[in-house]
Amino acid sequence: MEIEMKIRERAGSGRRLDLVLAAAMLASAFLNLYGIGKETYANTYYTTAVGSMLQSWHNFFYGSLDSAGSVTVDKPPLAFWIQTAFAYVFGLHGWSVILPQALAGIGSVLLVYLLVKPSFGLAAARIAAFGMALAPVGVAVARTNNIDAMLVFTLLLAAWFLLRGVRGQRTGSLLASFALIGAAFNMKMLQAYMVLPAFYLLYLLAVRFPWKKKLTVLAGATVLMLAVSVSWAAIVDSVPADKRPYIGSSTDNSVLQLAFGYNGVSRLTGDRSPGGQGGAGGFPGAMAPDGALPEGSQGQGGMLPGNEGGAGQDGQAPNGTGVTGQDGQPQSDRNGADGQSQRDGSGRFERAGGAAGIPGGFGGNGGRAGGMFGTGEKGPLRLFQQALSGQASWLLPFALIAAVALLSTWRRKSMTEKHKETLFWLAWLIPVGGFFSIAGFFHSYYLIMLAPPAAALFGAGWSEMWAKYRQGRGWQIYLLPGAVAATSMFQWYILRPYESTIGVGWSLAVAGLGLLAALILAVLNSRDNSAAVRWTAAAAAAVLLIGPAYWSATPIVYGQNSMIPAAGPDGKNSMGGGRGGFAAAGSRTGGQWEAMNGGQGGWPNASERGGRPNASGQPGMQGGLQGQPGSAGDGGSEGFSGFQGAGGGFPGQTGGFQGMPGGAGGKGGSESLNEGLLAYLKQNQTTDYLLAVSDYGTAAPYIVEAKQKVVILHGFQNSDPVYDSAKLEQLVKSGKLKYFLVGGSGGAGGRDGGSDLNAWIEEHGKAVDASEYGGSPAASPEGETSGSAGPGRGSAVLYEVTLD
Repeated sequence: MEIEMKIRERAGSGRRLDLVLAAAMLASAFLNLYGIGKETYANTYYTTAVGSMLQSWHNFFYGSLDSAGSVTVDKPPLAFWIQTAFAYVFGLHGWSVILPQALAGIGSVLLVYLLVKPSFGLAAARIAAFGMALAPVGVAVARTNNIDAMLVFTLLLAAWFLLRGVRGQRTGSLLASFALIGAAFNMKMLQAYMVLPAFYLLYLLAVRFPWKKKLTVLAGATVLMLAVSVSWAAIVDSVPADKRPYIGSSTDNSVLQLAFGYNGVSRLTGDRSPGGQGGAGGFPGAMAPDGALPEGSQGQGGMLPGNEGGAGQDGQAPNGTGVTGQDGQPQSDRNGADGQSQRDGSGRFERAGGAAGIPGGFGGNGGRAGGMFGTGEKGPLRLFQQALSGQASWLLPFALIAAVALLSTWRRKSMTEKHKETLFWLAWLIPVGGFFSIAGFFHSYYLIMLAPPAAALFGAGWSEMWAKYRQGRGWQIYLLPGAVAATSMFQWYILRPYESTIGVGWSLAVAGLGLLAALILAVLNSRDNSAAVRWTAAAAAAVLLIGPAYWSATPIVYGQNSMIPAAGPDGKNSMGGGRGGFAAAGSRTGGQWEAMNGGQGGWPNASERGGRPNASGQPGMQGGLQGQPGSAGDGGSEGFSGFQGAGGGFPGQTGGFQGMPGGAGGKGGSESLNEGLLAYLKQNQTTDYLLAVSDYGTAAPYIVEAKQKVVILHGFQNSDPVYDSAKLEQLVKSGKLKYFLVGGSGGAGGRDGGSDLNAWIEEHGKAVDASEYGGSPAASPEGETSGSAGPGRGSAVLYEVTLD
């Protein structure tokens, strides 16, 4: 306590600028903002929506994905309203839609500091601020326009109002706290409610109202939270379906179903079924319950490339390095349990049989193996597995030991503010960690939800254990050195698999210095107030931040995938290459398959040019940008064994997860802007909308860069029943639309309705010769020739549809 008192005295008034806090916020600002100006699209799906929302108030209110207000994004629009406001002020760019999240990340550092300081002291607040600033997953997601950084900032702001209300017994602040949780619901729906156990517990423990008033205020706060939560949903669901967009990824065109289905219970159960008429589609790379890949023909869209080539047709495997058996099904000489991937030491991952899921381990050296989207195997230690530990678990061992130290003085009749707030952070940490330990469907960047409680317990626990160490009483003397030793060894465990990429120095420094500091603290006289003891303790805290600091810098050093951000040397290849993007589908040109460049978007290791798919599994043309055999090209990672991208799904199965929009290569998962096509369309446009396309990846450059109005026929997963032939006919007859871009990497597949729309367009339309806008000779409707809509468009065909 003596050193903390001295720090307080030196700091003076709490209203003065705290230079240590300023340093933490500057570190956060650098990590969150450096280099974001290079982003063109960021997360293309959301940036496309922001571009559409800028075009009309109707699109703005509903969070429409396309210019026509056809379908919404799969999240409520509150965070996108903020992004749209920034885009309106600064112009629509990748950096302008990222900026709100980057600022939210910086604000979260300040809020953690303000939350910890009153009860745990200045030193604890400073350490917690650095813990939050250097949370790798927080940095990774704050550098994109994914909305989780804004969600966490809103929840921390709610926590600040809660503690303000508790400390001052202010009813207004308590109500504001729960209202903010309702606002957070309108960002990511039920994910916002994960903190409710902590909020309810602290309220019941700390508010000193009489029980009748306490329960009345709590009930009123809960009603207010629910009212704010469903306010937008109630308005939207009350509007007739033909007067508003289709609710993307819902099963019945309902916001509430989206909230409790796709964005709710499905995250726990792992049910990836999207909304709409599921048909016979399957998620790219999905496996049947017995672990087998789907058989039969692949759909027209949602193709998934392998490590060194594009997706195949008719059950053929892509050009990966994996050995393929009969019927185009890849085989492995070594299977992991329950469909998890294994490493063979060379960075090549092999798909094993098991329950549905994407083969894990999307990384080069030591990547995040296992589970759907590389999130590890379910179980109590999931957060400590290699798959997830590098995102938000660096300080968890210390935080858990710290909780023991903080609660060790708790007696039934002597519960202090420290005890109550320790329970608050534990009630945030444990339920959230428990959910992600058993959840079937989530992305690793959702773990940003763990960053605030881990940082707060790190700071509070350090201050408490230092005080106990200085008191020199019994077993509690060894809490601090024990926590340092355990945490440094766990961090070595995180770093060790990446030694071939980052070198051995990082892991040795963390383990060696951490153990050395713990040993010195254990053998020195804890009552000794010498500089050696103080500096050793300070050095130990700094050592535990080396790993998180380096991992937080990896999105800058190595790049990252803006669609599914993740920290780490392999973060760029986390379910996608380069600056984000789902399917980097192959395109058929002159009888050869061309896969999009993995460095600029698409799934991991998608090569720029892959050879012809081979049913026998023999590799085709070497992928990558002149990469050496077995190495990745621009943005690719070392070997990811090829497997079939499922477009057709399991035979006879309905309601399956559809293929992702194909052709989402290029910048941030989008196509490149075809200037020739754009000029032709603008010259001949006589309708409200420039053209209609199948997927958002194709629409993105025309909406974001060219600022044109484009109709998207399907939603995020190419599964939403947005249009049928009758609606298309009405759209054309009304004079709003006449050009359709069909096929190519995007196609109109992904569900049964896609082929129906294609058939209607081909029946009623006239194919425009690609030579009229600078492309190669036009393709036939069957796609047997190499007609192209320009660079990156593959065999897409432009149709002009006019009806009397």
